[in-house]
Amino acid sequence: MGYDRTIRLESDFTATVKAVREALAEQGFGVLTEIDVTATLKTKLGHDMEDYLILGACNPPLAHQALEADRTVGLLLPCNVVVRADGDTTVVQALDPAAMVTLTGLPALEPVAAEATRRLDAALASLT
Repeated sequence: MGYDRTIRLESDFTATVKAVREALAEQGFGVLTEIDVTATLKTKLGHDMEDYLILGACNPPLAHQALEADRTVGLLLPCNVVVRADGDTTVVQALDPAAMVTLTGLPALEPVAAEATRRLDAALASLT
């Protein structure tokens, strides 16, 4: 089972990060967390790697619905969106919300995952 929704763009990393933030906002997602993996690995381990950023995206109404169905689902929130450099392109990846249903086995999460998928797919499509 795949667990990602991925697109590849011919734009630079910084421009892509800005566009991803805007696309997520248009679909009702706010960015709650940001992890600069590149800077963290450089600081903590002295390791150099390509630009790699993890954005923790949250759509509050969908998060609320998911938490009402199962409080433990918070382990799978927020929706992680990765923006990373890959050669001359930038890759944008979102965790497939269907993974939430697969991992929990809870049918009550199916409509939440379907709506989150629709919104994430729209955000990704707007970038291409």
